[in-house]
Amino acid sequence: MKYKVLEMLKQNPQGFVSGEEISERLKVSRTAIWKYINQLRESGYGIESQTKNGYRLVSVPDSVTEGEILSLLNTEVIGRKMIYYDRLDSTNTHAKKLAEGDFHDGTVVVADEQTAGKGRLGRQWVSSKGKGIWMTILLKPDIDPSDAAKTTVLAACAVCRAVEKCCGLNAAIKWPNDVVYGGRKLCGILTEMSAEGEQIRFLIIGIGINVNFVPEDFSEDLTDKATSILKETGKHIPRKELAAEVLNAFETVYRDFIAHNGSIQFIIEEYKARSAVLGKDVRVFFKKEEIVGMAVDITEEGQLVVEMQDGSRREILSGEVSVRGMHGYI
Repeated sequence: MKYKVLEMLKQNPQGFVSGEEISERLKVSRTAIWKYINQLRESGYGIESQTKNGYRLVSVPDSVTEGEILSLLNTEVIGRKMIYYDRLDSTNTHAKKLAEGDFHDGTVVVADEQTAGKGRLGRQWVSSKGKGIWMTILLKPDIDPSDAAKTTVLAACAVCRAVEKCCGLNAAIKWPNDVVYGGRKLCGILTEMSAEGEQIRFLIIGIGINVNFVPEDFSEDLTDKATSILKETGKHIPRKELAAEVLNAFETVYRDFIAHNGSIQFIIEEYKARSAVLGKDVRVFFKKEEIVGMAVDITEEGQLVVEMQDGSRREILSGEVSVRGMHGYI
Protein backbone atom coordinates (compact mmCIF):
# COMPACT_ATOMS: atom_id res chain seq x y z
CA MET A 1 0.00 0.00 0.00
CA LYS A 2 2.84 2.43 0.75
CA TYR A 3 3.92 2.19 -2.90
CA LYS A 4 0.43 3.19 -4.01
CA VAL A 5 0.84 6.28 -1.83
CA LEU A 6 4.24 6.85 -3.43
CA GLU A 7 2.77 6.55 -6.92
CA MET A 8 0.17 9.21 -6.13
CA LEU A 9 2.93 11.56 -4.97
CA LYS A 10 4.95 10.86 -8.12
CA GLN A 11 1.92 11.73 -10.26
CA ASN A 12 2.03 15.24 -8.77
CA PRO A 13 5.73 16.13 -8.91
CA GLN A 14 5.22 19.89 -8.59
CA GLY A 15 2.41 20.05 -6.07
CA PHE A 16 0.96 18.72 -2.84
CA VAL A 17 -1.53 15.88 -2.51
CA SER A 18 -3.86 16.13 0.44
CA GLY A 19 -4.10 13.35 2.96
CA GLU A 20 -7.85 13.40 2.44
CA GLU A 21 -7.50 12.75 -1.30
CA ILE A 22 -5.06 9.89 -0.73
CA SER A 23 -7.34 8.43 1.92
CA GLU A 24 -10.40 8.57 -0.32
CA ARG A 25 -8.68 7.14 -3.40
CA LEU A 26 -6.99 4.27 -1.55
CA LYS A 27 -9.85 3.73 0.91
CA VAL A 28 -7.65 3.76 3.99
CA SER A 29 -7.63 5.96 7.08
CA ARG A 30 -5.67 9.20 7.45
CA THR A 31 -3.74 7.51 10.27
CA ALA A 32 -2.71 4.72 7.87
CA ILE A 33 -1.59 7.32 5.32
CA TRP A 34 0.61 8.98 7.96
CA LYS A 35 2.14 5.58 8.76
CA TYR A 36 2.90 4.86 5.09
CA ILE A 37 4.44 8.32 4.63
CA ASN A 38 6.78 7.67 7.56
CA GLN A 39 7.73 4.27 6.15
CA LEU A 40 8.65 5.92 2.86
CA ARG A 41 10.71 8.54 4.66
CA GLU A 42 12.57 5.78 6.52
CA SER A 43 13.36 4.24 3.11
CA GLY A 44 15.04 7.48 2.05
CA TYR A 45 12.24 9.34 0.24
CA GLY A 46 12.15 13.07 0.90
CA ILE A 47 8.52 13.97 1.57
CA GLU A 48 7.46 17.46 2.63
CA SER A 49 4.27 17.88 4.61
CA GLN A 50 2.24 21.05 5.17
CA THR A 51 -0.87 21.56 7.21
CA LYS A 52 -3.93 21.87 4.95
CA ASN A 53 -1.87 21.19 1.81
CA GLY A 54 -0.85 17.60 2.41
CA TYR A 55 2.27 15.87 1.14
CA ARG A 56 4.80 16.54 -1.62
CA LEU A 57 7.59 14.30 -2.91
CA VAL A 58 10.84 16.31 -3.05
CA SER A 59 13.53 13.64 -3.50
CA VAL A 60 13.89 9.98 -4.42
CA PRO A 61 16.74 7.74 -3.20
CA ASP A 62 18.85 5.47 -5.39
CA SER A 63 16.55 2.62 -4.47
CA VAL A 64 15.81 -0.81 -5.94
CA THR A 65 12.52 -1.32 -4.11
CA GLU A 66 9.61 -2.85 -5.96
CA GLY A 67 7.90 0.54 -6.01
CA GLU A 68 10.78 2.07 -7.96
CA ILE A 69 11.50 -0.79 -10.36
CA LEU A 70 7.89 -1.71 -11.16
CA SER A 71 7.13 1.77 -12.48
CA LEU A 72 9.86 1.32 -15.12
CA LEU A 73 8.93 -2.15 -16.35
CA ASN A 74 7.24 -2.81 -19.68
CA THR A 75 7.05 -6.55 -19.10
CA GLU A 76 4.01 -8.79 -18.94
CA VAL A 77 5.43 -11.54 -16.71
CA ILE A 78 8.99 -10.91 -15.55
CA GLY A 79 9.09 -8.81 -12.39
CA ARG A 80 5.35 -8.24 -12.18
CA LYS A 81 5.55 -9.95 -8.80
CA MET A 82 8.52 -8.47 -6.96
CA ILE A 83 9.76 -9.02 -3.41
CA TYR A 84 12.24 -6.51 -1.98
CA TYR A 85 14.47 -6.86 1.06
CA ASP A 86 16.72 -4.21 2.53
CA ARG A 87 19.09 -6.97 3.66
CA LEU A 88 19.15 -10.65 2.79
CA ASP A 89 21.62 -13.50 2.97
CA SER A 90 21.22 -14.41 -0.70
CA THR A 91 18.49 -13.72 -3.24
CA ASN A 92 19.11 -17.15 -4.81
CA THR A 93 18.80 -18.90 -1.45
CA HIS A 94 15.59 -17.06 -0.65
CA ALA A 95 14.21 -17.69 -4.14
CA LYS A 96 14.72 -21.43 -3.71
CA LYS A 97 12.75 -21.33 -0.48
CA LEU A 98 9.92 -19.51 -2.24
CA ALA A 99 10.07 -21.98 -5.12
CA GLU A 100 9.33 -24.88 -2.79
CA GLY A 101 5.82 -23.48 -2.50
CA ASP A 102 3.46 -22.00 -5.07
CA PHE A 103 4.98 -18.97 -6.78
CA HIS A 104 4.14 -16.65 -9.66
CA ASP A 105 6.16 -17.35 -12.80
CA GLY A 106 8.53 -14.43 -13.31
CA THR A 107 8.73 -13.45 -9.63
CA VAL A 108 11.83 -11.39 -8.84
CA VAL A 109 13.57 -11.29 -5.46
CA VAL A 110 15.75 -8.20 -5.04
CA ALA A 111 17.90 -7.02 -2.13
CA ASP A 112 19.77 -3.81 -1.40
CA GLU A 113 22.45 -5.88 0.34
CA GLN A 114 23.43 -9.54 0.51
CA THR A 115 25.35 -10.92 3.46
CA ALA A 116 26.10 -14.26 1.80
CA GLY A 117 25.84 -13.64 -1.93
CA LYS A 118 26.41 -16.74 -4.03
CA GLY A 119 28.78 -17.16 -6.95
CA ARG A 120 29.66 -20.23 -8.98
CA LEU A 121 31.35 -23.21 -7.34
CA GLY A 122 30.31 -22.07 -3.87
CA ARG A 123 32.22 -18.79 -4.02
CA GLN A 124 30.95 -15.76 -2.14
CA TRP A 125 29.81 -12.72 -4.11
CA VAL A 126 30.53 -9.34 -2.50
CA SER A 127 27.16 -7.57 -2.37
CA SER A 128 27.55 -4.31 -0.46
CA LYS A 129 24.57 -2.16 0.48
CA GLY A 130 23.59 0.41 -2.11
CA LYS A 131 26.45 -0.57 -4.41
CA GLY A 132 24.87 -2.93 -6.89
CA ILE A 133 21.92 -4.86 -8.25
CA TRP A 134 21.36 -8.17 -6.50
CA MET A 135 18.32 -9.99 -7.83
CA THR A 136 16.98 -13.42 -8.74
CA ILE A 137 14.31 -14.35 -11.27
CA LEU A 138 12.06 -17.36 -10.51
CA LEU A 139 10.75 -19.30 -13.49
CA LYS A 140 8.85 -22.52 -14.22
CA PRO A 141 9.32 -23.00 -17.96
CA ASP A 142 7.74 -25.84 -19.89
CA ILE A 143 10.99 -27.01 -21.47
CA ASP A 144 13.23 -30.02 -21.19
CA PRO A 145 15.49 -29.80 -18.10
CA SER A 146 18.51 -30.30 -20.35
CA ASP A 147 17.77 -26.90 -21.91
CA ALA A 148 17.64 -25.02 -18.59
CA ALA A 149 21.32 -24.03 -18.55
CA LYS A 150 20.81 -22.14 -21.80
CA THR A 151 18.97 -19.44 -19.87
CA THR A 152 22.41 -18.23 -18.73
CA VAL A 153 22.97 -17.24 -22.37
CA LEU A 154 19.71 -15.29 -22.32
CA ALA A 155 20.54 -13.52 -19.06
CA ALA A 156 24.04 -12.58 -20.24
CA CYS A 157 22.73 -11.06 -23.46
CA ALA A 158 19.99 -9.22 -21.54
CA VAL A 159 22.54 -7.71 -19.16
CA CYS A 160 24.76 -6.62 -22.05
CA ARG A 161 21.83 -4.98 -23.82
CA ALA A 162 20.78 -3.17 -20.64
CA VAL A 163 24.31 -2.00 -19.78
CA GLU A 164 24.77 -0.69 -23.31
CA LYS A 165 21.44 1.14 -23.29
CA CYS A 166 21.64 2.63 -19.78
CA CYS A 167 25.39 3.12 -19.38
CA GLY A 168 26.85 3.31 -22.87
CA LEU A 169 29.28 0.46 -22.18
CA ASN A 170 29.87 -2.25 -24.76
CA ALA A 171 30.22 -5.13 -22.29
CA ALA A 172 31.30 -8.62 -23.28
CA ILE A 173 30.46 -12.14 -22.11
CA LYS A 174 33.09 -14.38 -20.62
CA TRP A 175 31.78 -17.90 -21.09
CA PRO A 176 29.86 -19.29 -19.36
CA ASN A 177 28.34 -16.82 -16.89
CA ASP A 178 30.23 -13.54 -16.49
CA VAL A 179 29.69 -10.16 -18.10
CA VAL A 180 32.96 -8.25 -18.30
CA TYR A 181 34.32 -4.90 -19.36
CA GLY A 182 37.96 -4.29 -20.12
CA GLY A 183 38.70 -7.87 -19.07
CA ARG A 184 37.28 -7.31 -15.58
CA LYS A 185 34.13 -8.80 -14.12
CA LEU A 186 31.13 -6.50 -14.09
CA CYS A 187 28.33 -9.01 -13.55
CA GLY A 188 27.93 -12.60 -12.46
CA ILE A 189 25.04 -14.92 -13.30
CA LEU A 190 24.15 -18.03 -11.31
CA THR A 191 21.50 -20.40 -12.69
CA GLU A 192 20.07 -23.17 -10.51
CA MET A 193 17.33 -25.68 -11.21
CA SER A 194 15.21 -28.36 -9.60
CA ALA A 195 13.52 -31.00 -11.75
CA GLU A 196 11.54 -34.21 -11.40
CA GLY A 197 12.06 -36.48 -14.36
CA GLU A 198 11.39 -34.43 -17.48
CA GLN A 199 9.55 -31.69 -15.59
CA ILE A 200 11.23 -28.56 -14.26
CA ARG A 201 9.96 -27.70 -10.78
CA PHE A 202 11.68 -24.34 -10.76
CA LEU A 203 14.51 -22.49 -12.43
CA ILE A 204 16.17 -19.52 -10.77
CA ILE A 205 18.56 -17.03 -12.36
CA GLY A 206 20.62 -14.90 -10.00
CA ILE A 207 22.09 -11.69 -11.42
CA GLY A 208 24.63 -9.57 -9.56
CA ILE A 209 25.87 -6.33 -11.13
CA ASN A 210 28.57 -4.08 -9.68
CA VAL A 211 27.11 -0.61 -10.15
CA ASN A 212 28.47 1.96 -7.72
CA PHE A 213 31.62 0.28 -6.42
CA VAL A 214 34.71 2.48 -6.22
CA PRO A 215 38.19 0.90 -6.39
CA GLU A 216 38.52 0.94 -2.59
CA ASP A 217 35.41 -1.26 -2.29
CA PHE A 218 37.17 -4.19 -3.92
CA SER A 219 39.44 -6.42 -1.86
CA GLU A 220 43.08 -6.60 -2.89
CA ASP A 221 42.61 -9.95 -4.65
CA LEU A 222 39.72 -8.52 -6.72
CA THR A 223 41.29 -5.21 -7.76
CA ASP A 224 42.55 -6.55 -11.09
CA LYS A 225 39.61 -8.91 -11.62
CA ALA A 226 36.48 -6.85 -10.94
CA THR A 227 35.08 -3.51 -12.04
CA SER A 228 31.88 -1.47 -11.81
CA ILE A 229 29.68 0.84 -13.84
CA LEU A 230 30.84 3.81 -11.78
CA LYS A 231 34.52 2.92 -12.16
CA GLU A 232 34.23 2.64 -15.95
CA THR A 233 31.96 5.61 -16.65
CA GLY A 234 32.64 7.96 -13.74
CA LYS A 235 28.87 8.32 -13.37
CA HIS A 236 26.35 7.18 -10.79
CA ILE A 237 23.75 5.24 -12.78
CA PRO A 238 20.33 4.95 -11.07
CA ARG A 239 20.22 1.30 -10.09
CA LYS A 240 16.45 1.06 -10.54
CA GLU A 241 16.75 2.06 -14.21
CA LEU A 242 19.42 -0.53 -14.94
CA ALA A 243 17.59 -3.26 -13.00
CA ALA A 244 14.34 -2.55 -14.85
CA GLU A 245 16.09 -2.55 -18.22
CA VAL A 246 17.73 -5.93 -17.46
CA LEU A 247 14.30 -7.38 -16.67
CA ASN A 248 12.73 -5.78 -19.75
CA ALA A 249 15.49 -7.19 -21.97
CA PHE A 250 15.32 -10.59 -20.31
CA GLU A 251 11.59 -10.97 -20.91
CA THR A 252 12.13 -10.27 -24.62
CA VAL A 253 14.75 -13.01 -25.06
CA TYR A 254 13.03 -15.43 -22.67
CA ARG A 255 9.76 -15.14 -24.58
CA ASP A 256 11.60 -16.04 -27.80
CA PHE A 257 13.38 -18.90 -26.01
CA ILE A 258 10.06 -20.44 -24.96
CA ALA A 259 8.60 -19.87 -28.44
CA HIS A 260 11.58 -21.78 -29.87
CA ASN A 261 11.00 -24.70 -27.47
CA GLY A 262 14.24 -24.22 -25.55
CA SER A 263 16.48 -23.46 -28.52
CA ILE A 264 18.93 -20.53 -28.45
CA GLN A 265 19.52 -20.58 -32.19
CA PHE A 266 17.77 -17.19 -32.47
CA ILE A 267 20.30 -15.49 -30.16
CA ILE A 268 23.50 -17.52 -30.52
CA GLU A 269 25.04 -15.14 -33.08
CA GLU A 270 24.54 -12.19 -30.74
CA TYR A 271 26.07 -14.23 -27.93
CA LYS A 272 29.10 -15.04 -30.07
CA ALA A 273 29.48 -11.43 -31.19
CA ARG A 274 29.56 -10.35 -27.54
CA SER A 275 32.00 -13.11 -26.53
CA ALA A 276 35.16 -12.16 -24.65
CA VAL A 277 36.78 -15.56 -25.28
CA LEU A 278 36.29 -16.49 -28.94
CA GLY A 279 39.51 -16.26 -30.89
CA LYS A 280 41.54 -16.18 -27.67
CA ASP A 281 43.94 -18.65 -26.12
CA VAL A 282 42.18 -20.07 -23.07
CA ARG A 283 42.78 -22.39 -20.18
CA VAL A 284 39.71 -24.39 -19.13
CA PHE A 285 39.30 -26.19 -15.82
CA PHE A 286 36.56 -28.83 -15.65
CA LYS A 287 35.94 -32.25 -14.13
CA LYS A 288 39.34 -32.22 -12.39
CA GLU A 289 40.93 -31.74 -15.79
CA GLU A 290 42.70 -28.77 -17.35
CA ILE A 291 43.11 -28.07 -21.05
CA VAL A 292 44.75 -25.28 -23.01
CA GLY A 293 43.77 -24.25 -26.52
CA MET A 294 41.97 -21.62 -28.56
CA ALA A 295 38.26 -20.88 -28.11
CA VAL A 296 36.92 -21.14 -31.66
CA ASP A 297 33.15 -21.48 -31.38
CA ILE A 298 30.07 -21.73 -29.17
CA THR A 299 27.50 -24.32 -30.20
CA GLU A 300 23.75 -23.88 -30.35
CA GLU A 301 23.65 -25.88 -27.12
CA GLY A 302 25.84 -23.26 -25.44
CA GLN A 303 28.96 -25.41 -25.34
CA LEU A 304 32.39 -23.82 -25.75
CA VAL A 305 34.47 -25.34 -28.55
CA VAL A 306 38.20 -25.37 -27.85
CA GLU A 307 40.75 -26.26 -30.53
CA MET A 308 43.73 -28.10 -29.11
CA GLN A 309 47.33 -27.74 -30.31
CA ASP A 310 47.03 -30.99 -32.28
CA GLY A 311 44.03 -29.61 -34.20
CA SER A 312 41.41 -31.69 -32.41
CA ARG A 313 38.39 -29.98 -30.89
CA ARG A 314 36.69 -30.36 -27.50
CA GLU A 315 33.16 -29.24 -26.68
CA ILE A 316 32.95 -28.03 -23.08
CA LEU A 317 29.56 -27.97 -21.38
CA SER A 318 30.70 -26.33 -18.14
CA GLY A 319 33.93 -25.20 -16.56
CA GLU A 320 36.11 -22.28 -15.52
CA VAL A 321 37.76 -20.32 -18.32
CA SER A 322 40.85 -18.13 -18.07
CA VAL A 323 41.91 -15.97 -21.01
CA ARG A 324 45.56 -15.58 -21.84
CA GLY A 325 46.81 -12.03 -21.38
CA MET A 326 50.05 -10.16 -20.92
CA HIS A 327 50.67 -11.75 -17.53
CA GLY A 328 49.56 -15.29 -18.22
CA TYR A 329 45.98 -16.46 -17.84
CA ILE A 330 43.50 -14.30 -15.96
